[in-house]
Amino acid sequence: MIAATKGLLRSVVFTILALGSTLVENHSLAETLATTHKLPESHQALPQGELLGDFNSLDPSKSPSENFDLLSWTLSLPTDLNKDLKADIIYEKALSDSFSLKPLFYTATDGGMVFACPNAGAKTSKNTKYARTELREMLRRGNTRIKTKGVTENNWVLNSAHGSVKRKAGAVEGSLEATLAVNRVSTTGDKNKVGRVIIGQIHATDDEPIRLYFRKLPGNDNGSIYFAHEINGGDDVWVNMVGSRSHTLENPEEGIALNEKFSYKITVKNDILFVTLIREGKQNLTKSYDMSKSGYNKNNQYMYFKAGVYNQNNSGSDKDYVQATFYHLENQH
Repeated sequence: MIAATKGLLRSVVFTILALGSTLVENHSLAETLATTHKLPESHQALPQGELLGDFNSLDPSKSPSENFDLLSWTLSLPTDLNKDLKADIIYEKALSDSFSLKPLFYTATDGGMVFACPNAGAKTSKNTKYARTELREMLRRGNTRIKTKGVTENNWVLNSAHGSVKRKAGAVEGSLEATLAVNRVSTTGDKNKVGRVIIGQIHATDDEPIRLYFRKLPGNDNGSIYFAHEINGGDDVWVNMVGSRSHTLENPEEGIALNEKFSYKITVKNDILFVTLIREGKQNLTKSYDMSKSGYNKNNQYMYFKAGVYNQNNSGSDKDYVQATFYHLENQH
């Protein structure tokens, strides 16, 4: 009995030490639980270390909409050409009609779709602190008879939403996948904001079930990938994938360099959020988060994907900016 008790104590001590080590390494409880959810088949089927998309089909002589299907997206720009004190929006049909606008949105010399956004620019709303050059998912695909906001055929909802809500929505859950390279991050301004850019999102009625970040600090060769899950009406839960969001982080050895292509796949399946990071020649990395108690299954909640560059630095030089080039982008429902 005494031996068994000592063995149990040793086990408890080992567990506490292991947990302490985990905390020291800046891993949250969410990260500890991130591998406990069963991967959906769409993530299981992803080849290890193979970037998503067919880059050979991209033509540098064509506009973004000729290389990518943009009819299910609108584009927010950090400009205010009509002087209405809001960021300009290019809607689906106009965006799909060979729209480009250098140096903010155009086709790169390798055929990729370039998004660039300065630190200072027009905002999409009074509540937004940062500028963006970013796509917003539009399931209506140009059918302007369908309202943009609300539980309509333009947006999607969780599987646990009420049946009447699911019938009104355009889809139930889904995935967003992209391949991109971050070409530049901000290098001036507030040390807590420098180098940050959001490259993918799920936006809900008011809050954001996921914001996927890339961050590279000025003194580092490599950048980090992490995401925030915002509780509906509550705080953010942070999950590290590679490196961390720290503004004092030393160069992450497994980090991602500027101009390095990588892929991500974001999926919501049965209220579970899955994020898979794919790098060429490396094992795929997946983290997950259970959203069932985050409040997004309420009757007034609707969702849509976003992709591009959402600059998370509103300080520093006016000439400072972020830029990323997308080589694959697909929303699936």
